[in-house]
Amino acid sequence: MWAMTVVPLPSSRRLRPSPRRRAPEIIEAAAHVFAERGFHGATTQDIADVLGIRQASLYYYFPSKEGALELVCLQGVAGFFEVAKAIASGPGTAADKLTRLIKSHLSPLTDRSDFVRVFLNERQHLPAESRRRIGKWSRGLERVFEDVIKEGVRRGEFRADLDTRLAVLGILGMVNAVANWCRSEEVAIDRVSAEFARLIGDGVKTRPRRRSRPRRAPRSAR
Repeated sequence: MWAMTVVPLPSSRRLRPSPRRRAPEIIEAAAHVFAERGFHGATTQDIADVLGIRQASLYYYFPSKEGALELVCLQGVAGFFEVAKAIASGPGTAADKLTRLIKSHLSPLTDRSDFVRVFLNERQHLPAESRRRIGKWSRGLERVFEDVIKEGVRRGEFRADLDTRLAVLGILGMVNAVANWCRSEEVAIDRVSAEFARLIGDGVKTRPRRRSRPRRAPRSAR
């Protein structure tokens, strides 16, 4: 676990742009606070302090702390499903597609890590209706991964005995865990992506059959 300190944004960002233009900055600050302190440990005052504004001003952008969390979670998953669908429907072997899916899944950690961490670790604190809205994106992403793995099994690229559902859950559990232990300044995300793609690919691909050696004739007794 890494200790972080919430600090106000630079004074140059405290100008008063139009509310619509400032919305991304507000959500980014909320993501930073939730990622650092967790949902229950954070307050809307913490978010306001990062921005250097009055707490009451935040309610123009979201009605409650739960509303802020939902917006952050939506940003955390934004683009994942669309990119994954494009990869799955695009050219290449199933193995190539799986490699690209893994890399695209991890690449947001380089520039949207707070959003990803909040989505993975804090979305369970959302109200039930919000969880359902957010959850459809996760389920859609799981289906894309599973479709690619099933494609690989059908084509003979991946093992015929592969449990595709368990494979998907294992792969996503593995890559999602990266958000909690990997910081881009400590380990390059592209290096992690390449290594994970190799490990996972080696685990699911079809093994060439070993040729049985011809039996040697028994030696005659002397």
